Amino acid sequence: MTDLTYPLYPITTFLGFIASLIPLFWHLQAWNSGTCFFMMWSALSCLNQFVNAVIWSGNAVNSAPAWCEISTRITIGASVGIPAASLCINRRLYSIARVHAVVIGSAEKRRAILIDSAICGLLPVICMVLAYIVQGHRYDIFEDLGCRPAIYNTIPAYFLVFMWPLVIGVISAAYCCLSLKALFARQAQFNQFLAAGTSLTTSRYFRLMGLAMTDLLLSVPFGIYEIYSNSTGGIQPWLGWADTHFDFDNVNQYPAGEWRASLQTEIPLELNRWLIPACAFIFFAYFGFAEEARKNYWSAWVLVRSRVCKAIPQRREKPVGATTLASSDWLPQYSASSSTTFVASPKTPFEKRSHEPLEKYSRGPFELPLHHSYPLSPTSTTLSQFTDVEHSELESV
Repeated sequence: MTDLTYPLYPITTFLGFIASLIPLFWHLQAWNSGTCFFMMWSALSCLNQFVNAVIWSGNAVNSAPAWCEISTRITIGASVGIPAASLCINRRLYSIARVHAVVIGSAEKRRAILIDSAICGLLPVICMVLAYIVQGHRYDIFEDLGCRPAIYNTIPAYFLVFMWPLVIGVISAAYCCLSLKALFARQAQFNQFLAAGTSLTTSRYFRLMGLAMTDLLLSVPFGIYEIYSNSTGGIQPWLGWADTHFDFDNVNQYPAGEWRASLQTEIPLELNRWLIPACAFIFFAYFGFAEEARKNYWSAWVLVRSRVCKAIPQRREKPVGATTLASSDWLPQYSASSSTTFVASPKTPFEKRSHEPLEKYSRGPFELPLHHSYPLSPTSTTLSQFTDVEHSELESV
């Protein structure tokens, strides 16, 4: 069955991977841990989907078992990590809206980063481990999609795996509502607080809030739909560890014609994979065109241009009206403070004409024999002084 989304989907996910990493550098400099985790999880998810879409385009062969083990863990971790990053962003916005504190001191910075790291880093890892309890077999391979976690549809799976995106999204939504309430109640204090030497501007604050709200509008409805879709597919009874992990090394392979034939299977799979690059592009839309982003783009361009210009040798342009000499080796180095004189080399092309008047070759208003020495560039002496110079003062070489 022909995949109409190929190569559109792998191109989209790869661009999403790049778009997620572009603003990462200056957000790391600003210690915005919530946004940094959002970018890293989005980039990792896009890269994961890109590899899967390329390897399993038009096939469902178990050709990369080691990668599938890694890929399924990334899928589970990202399903928790992206909503968790949104939660951290809303947490920080609520703290600012209450005019409580923007992280200023080093101790407060470390504390905030540790809390965000626990929510966005440790919690997804815990969910990866918990998913093994209800993992029915190693993984599933869907043609055109790649590797997917094989979660046994039983009651514990809803508490260990399926509920986390929805629960985190609801908590994040609560923080978002509280932030809006506090913002409207203390708008004057909020503006004064942001103007008191903090790095967070009003524009960045509302962009962060817009990002968090957009993520909520995507993750919460999808979390509800995923739980509903799994529950209508038939919940199996939990009969213990041995029953769940029976024939654990099995790998189910589904051709595209099979899994696309059922809308109950196709819709959640397609929604899940397209939401991942959507998160990356949504983040870039909020922060990739902001004022600080444009400044960083310009700084990067100036740096690259300076490096390229240094690498390319510069060619000196000849002044207009300058005479091209036969060789540059016989001209002495001239400086304004030096008394270096111009001496005709005996090997120059003018040797045989050394006794001829200079009027045939010189453009100056006075005549000097070429075999006499004279200052190369009279910068401090006017030409009128040379008209009174006695011919006897010019000694022959």
